[in-house]
Parts: sequence; structure tokens; C-alpha cells
Amino acid sequence: MMRTVLALALVAICAPAVAASGDAEVGRKKSTPCVVCHGANGVSPSPEFPNLAGQYADYLETVLTHYQNGKRKNPIMQAQVKDLTRNDILELAAFFAAQRNGLQVKY
Repeated sequence: MMRTVLALALVAICAPAVAASGDAEVGRKKSTPCVVCHGANGVSPSPEFPNLAGQYADYLETVLTHYQNGKRKNPIMQAQVKDLTRNDILELAAFFAAQRNGLQVKY
């Protein structure tokens, strides 16, 4: 009985991490609108906009979701993310998380 409870607890803890992964290659293809402000591969051409390259995927997911649901306020970002699906967000987050200093990391 104790093994069953322990196994179920382990599955419950690990399931979100497995479910919260996106396809970085698909995210790369969807990142075209992001390039204007955040630069190619997420390295911003301007200090006015944050670098996305190398940020943790779960952080990027959270930020994009918060722009989408209004917890973070920025009219430009809210317009950019309003039509993204959960999967779009996961894929974009995976892509930008896989970048380092503008160079794509093998994923």
C-alpha cells in the first residue's frame, strides 16, 4: 500500500514537468513576430526590450501567460500573446530557453 501511495505521489509531482515541455523547433518557427523587439534568437537589439535567450522555460511560460490573462500589463505584449494557445506558449518558451548569447543550443 505504501509503495502505491509513494508511486502516485511521484507521478503527481513529475507530471507537470513532463506536460510542460514544448517543441523548440516549432517554437523557432513561431518566434518570427518576437524578432522585432527581442532580436533573432532572443537577444534584444535594444536595452529597452529584455533578452529572452537562455531564460528558464517555466519562467517564459509564466510571463507569457500573465500577459495573456492580464496579470502583467503591457499593451504591446498583450496584443502579441492574445491569440496564443497553451501549446504555442510552451513551444516559444522551449525555443527561447534553448538559446544562449544568440546561438542556438542543440535540442
